[in-house]
Amino acid sequence: MHPERSAEAPLTPAIVFDMLQAHQRTAALRAAIDLDVFRAVGEGPGDVASIARHCKASERGIRILCDFLAVNGVILKEQGVYRHSPTSAAFLDPRSPSSLASIAQFLSHPAMTEPYRHIADIVRAGRTVLPGEGSVEPENPVWVQFAETMAPMMAPMVAPLAAIVLEGQTGAMRVLDIAAGHGLFGIEIARQNPEARVTGLDWAPVLRVALDNARKAGVQDRYEMLPGSAFDVDYAGPYDAVLLTNFLHHFDKPTCVALLKKVRAALRPGGRAATLEFVPNEDRISPPMPAAFAMTMLASTAAGDAYPLSELNAMYTEAGFTGLTAHPIPMSPHTVVMGRA
Repeated sequence: MHPERSAEAPLTPAIVFDMLQAHQRTAALRAAIDLDVFRAVGEGPGDVASIARHCKASERGIRILCDFLAVNGVILKEQGVYRHSPTSAAFLDPRSPSSLASIAQFLSHPAMTEPYRHIADIVRAGRTVLPGEGSVEPENPVWVQFAETMAPMMAPMVAPLAAIVLEGQTGAMRVLDIAAGHGLFGIEIARQNPEARVTGLDWAPVLRVALDNARKAGVQDRYEMLPGSAFDVDYAGPYDAVLLTNFLHHFDKPTCVALLKKVRAALRPGGRAATLEFVPNEDRISPPMPAAFAMTMLASTAAGDAYPLSELNAMYTEAGFTGLTAHPIPMSPHTVVMGRA
């Protein structure tokens, strides 16, 4: 036997079983969030009976669910008592300011999950089985839920993107936030620059969520709404900066280029267009999260993808942008790609 072979771990089918049963982990985590298990664990004392009373659930069910969460490293169990792991304390207890519990509502929405029951058909066809343009079908109500629930996931990216867009930029400026959703990216620019005026572009029901967030941030007097489709409405520029956050990946390259040309035409000379995207390496299999995001686009859109930096740069260049720069956001799967008009 080759000397290096003796040190290798034995071959097992663990990854096969892990993938085939991954749905159990998804369902268990969603159930624990819905039942308010993580608040109960955080408040203590952490025994089955007290958690079951808090959650209005059976003791048998709570014991098995909490054991399953502990098996998977989500919470900890010691001498029959459950307590938070550092991860569950920070990201799953609803009392935590960094809680991500609300994102379960969007990520488990039928529009996001149902297509995965038909992946073989989707692969054959090369597009989602959802009707029309899939998740980006005009005025899809799922984006209202996105705006209402996904802000905690985007929050860590807000300040870095604003700093990149505002670098060297002071004084009065106009910003267009395309597919604004919750509005946090444009709102943060208005927070960092008291002379910035922001226009949020999205469907009207979604923009009502963004405007409410602008009120909470105290910038509503500098926040305007432009309802409609980014492909159809008049942008009414010129703008100093345009934001395209988590948007281009929903469309094919020609559609992205056409949109970027429209964006460039709405910018002042030297204005900036900043895209926030999941950007995989050129091999398209690393890093894991940006690379795997392509499957989400296959399942939910007609032609979307996770584009490597070379392809995003090519789109920007074809649309007439120059001075392209890429800014990976630390501790995040996202990258900001920026070009100048």
